[in-house]
Order: sequence, then structure tokens, then C-alpha cells
Amino acid sequence: MSEAKDNLVLFPKTLDYYQIQLTRMLETERYADAKGLLQFLLQCGGEAERHHTEWQALLGWLEAAFPEAGEGFFSGEALLEDEEEDAEETLRQRLAERTGQDAEYIPRLLAGLGGSEDPEQQLMILGQLSYVEHPEIEGALRKWLLDSEHHAIVQFRALQTLRRQGAAGAVHFLRGGELLQAEAEAVPLQFADFPPAVSDVLDRVRQTAEVSDPTLSYFAEEMWKECIQVAFGTPIYRHMIEEEDGATDTWAAAVHQFLTEKLHGKQGDDWVREQYGITGDLRFRYEQALRWLRMYAGELAPDA
Repeated sequence: MSEAKDNLVLFPKTLDYYQIQLTRMLETERYADAKGLLQFLLQCGGEAERHHTEWQALLGWLEAAFPEAGEGFFSGEALLEDEEEDAEETLRQRLAERTGQDAEYIPRLLAGLGGSEDPEQQLMILGQLSYVEHPEIEGALRKWLLDSEHHAIVQFRALQTLRRQGAAGAVHFLRGGELLQAEAEAVPLQFADFPPAVSDVLDRVRQTAEVSDPTLSYFAEEMWKECIQVAFGTPIYRHMIEEEDGATDTWAAAVHQFLTEKLHGKQGDDWVREQYGITGDLRFRYEQALRWLRMYAGELAPDA
């Protein structure tokens, strides 16, 4: 972070990190913390300013919907502490209590999901639905995915929720005007559940960037993990998980070049292609992968 006049200016990756933390806070009902983070983000200038309208609207919604949740104290260092497991266990307990006391709580959540067009609110609702069991959830989510198109990350979270509900068989959803299909049992619940080829891409990038640009590895991990979620269930996903010769190098080179452009500005890719052995037939596949990253990288954040 750097300071400009009276505003804080966030570096792009720092902004992405806070967006992820905000989503987790909403999913785990840490509304006071979310309010504190939103207040902090609204003080930030630079790239953050294009999100101010959205953040202000979300803050207004939180204050109206959860007035009893005071504004939490935001600390950047506090966010670095891993409290996710405790928060999830707390959420499970709260939801068990609520559903036991109020039979209409889950139906209201499902109605809220159907009535919302805000990806952040959708993720928050799906986060709660992931930790309860209810006979209406599976059917409602299947219908919701099929009725209209939603943000790619939100769709993937809905697929994960269906798997946690014990759903089986084909699940259909819309993407780019096309009807796509995924098998509920095959939806990964965590990054380690993806086929080995997915993590091989990150390993390859780490090896290459270790000397030339060590910080690129961190960016690559965050971006690739979300890219694979965006791609899940689409035709391009099949290419991402291929284990044939050259597939790992192709995607690793594309990720490396894409991030180089983002971090250091547009520049040639001769060095990257040389490092990853992108020659002959791999050149066309590499260019296709790079084109996909350029087109769909905007899908990585719910506000894109």
C-alpha cells in the first residue's frame, strides 16, 4: 500500500486479496468485520475507486439487514491470521440453531438467492447453504443454475454446494448463452481435488519464475486457482487437465506470459516461449491458452 494525499492507494493484488477476504467474511456471517473492511476500502483511492459504488451499496445493505452487527475494527495484519476453520465451525453451529428454531430459514435463503443479482450476496447465501442439509436445497439450486446465467465463480460455488448436499448425476448451467453440464460427484471441493495436471501447471511456473521473477509465483497461484474454477464444466477445462506431453508447459507458459503483461506491461513473449519449450505444434495451443486467459481473466472477481 502507498499513500496519496488523504487516500490510501491499494496495489492491484492487495485489492484482490481484500476482495477475497470480504467474500469470506460474508460467507461466514462475520458482518461486523465486513462492515469494518468496507469502511476501510471506501477510503482507498486509485484502482479501488471503481468499486466504491458497489461497496457503498453493499455496506448500506449490511447496515439495513444486520443493524445489530456493529462495525468491526479492520486491521490488515489481523486478516493475515488464519481464522477460517473456527469461523466455519461457528457458522455450522449458528445455522444448526437457526434451522432448528425456524423452519422457514432455509426457504428464505433460497428465495433470497433467486431474488438477488448481486454476486457478493449470492456467494454469501451459498456459503450458508453449504453448511446445512435441507430437502429443498438441491432442487432449488439445480433450477436456479438452469433458469439464468450467473457469474462463473458463483456458478462454481453453487456446484460445490450441490456436491456437499450429496447431489448425484448431471447438473446443467448456462455460460455464454450455451447449456453446459457437470457431474455433481466430480465437482472439486478444494484445489487438491482437481486432477494432478492442474497443480503441475503451478509447479512448472514456480520452477521457471524462481530466479527470474519470484513474486510472479504468488500471483500465479492465486490467479490459476480461480481460473480453474471459472473454466470448470466448459470445453476449455478439458484442455487444462490434459496430461499429454506439452499440455502443462502450454498452460504454464500462458499463465507466465499473461502475468508478465499484467505486472510489467505488454511485452514480447520470446523469452517465455523459450523457457517453456513452446515450439512447433505447441505454439498454436499456447496462443489459444493465452487468448483464453486474456478474455476470461475478468471473470476472476465477482465484481468484474
